[in-house]
Amino acid sequence: MAASKPAHMLRDEDLVGTNLEGLKAAPLRARRVTSVYVYEAPVRLWHWTNAGAIVVLAITGFLIGAPPSTLAGEASAHFQMGWIRYLHFAAAWIFAVGFLGRVIWAFFGNIYSRELFYVPVWKLSFWRELWEEVLVYAFVKKYARKFIGHNALAQLTIFLCFTLTGLFMIATGFALYSDGTGIDSWEGRLFGWVMPLLGGNLATHFWHHIGMWVIILFVIIHVYTVTREDISSRQTLISAMINGYRNFRDDSRD
Repeated sequence: MAASKPAHMLRDEDLVGTNLEGLKAAPLRARRVTSVYVYEAPVRLWHWTNAGAIVVLAITGFLIGAPPSTLAGEASAHFQMGWIRYLHFAAAWIFAVGFLGRVIWAFFGNIYSRELFYVPVWKLSFWRELWEEVLVYAFVKKYARKFIGHNALAQLTIFLCFTLTGLFMIATGFALYSDGTGIDSWEGRLFGWVMPLLGGNLATHFWHHIGMWVIILFVIIHVYTVTREDISSRQTLISAMINGYRNFRDDSRD
C-alpha cells in the first residue's frame, strides 16, 4: 500500500502573489477546535446567580457599614435603611442556599463540579502546575498548559478566597442576624458561638467586613484573569460558563 502523502502546511511563500502577500502564514493555518463539556447547567446557573448575589451583598453591606446621609422627613416614609437591610438579607439567603446546593451538586455532578471544595496539595504535579501558572501570569512564560477544569492556581485561589471565605461569611452573617432573631432562634443555636469566639458583636462586624473585601478583591482578580485567559490563552473560559463547553484552539497536548 502506498504511503499517504503528508498534508501540505501553509507557508509564507504560498501567500506571495495573493491578496494576503506580506502576512505571516502561521496565524492563518487552520486549526482544529476541540470542545469538551465541562460545566453542567446547575453549575452555570449557580455561578451567575451567585455573582448577582455577591454584587447585591457587597453594595448593601458597604452601605450598612457606612450608612448614606439621612433623608428629609419621617424615616417611615422612605424606609431607606430598612430596604438596604432587606436586600442584604435576601441576597444573603440566596448566597447561603446556593452554596448549600452547590455542595450537594458536587456529589452528583461531574468531576469538575468538585474542584471548588478541595486542593490536591499532596500531589507534586499540583505544585509544578501551580508554579507554571505563576510564571505565565508574571509574563515569564508565554503559554500556559491546557486544562479542562480549573488550573492549579485558580483552584487554590477559589478554595481560599471563595469557598473558605464564603463559609466564614455565612457563619458570621447568621451570627449577626441572630442578634435580631434572638439567641433561642435556630440562627442563635447554630451560629451563636461565633461572636464569643471572635470577641463580640463589634469584632464580628469587623471580620465580616474584612471578608467582604476579600471576596471583592477575588472577584476583581477573577474577572481580569478569565478575560485575559479567554483572549490570550489556547482555551475559552467566559463562554464555557455560558454554554458549558470549553473550546481548545490548537492540537497541542499542553
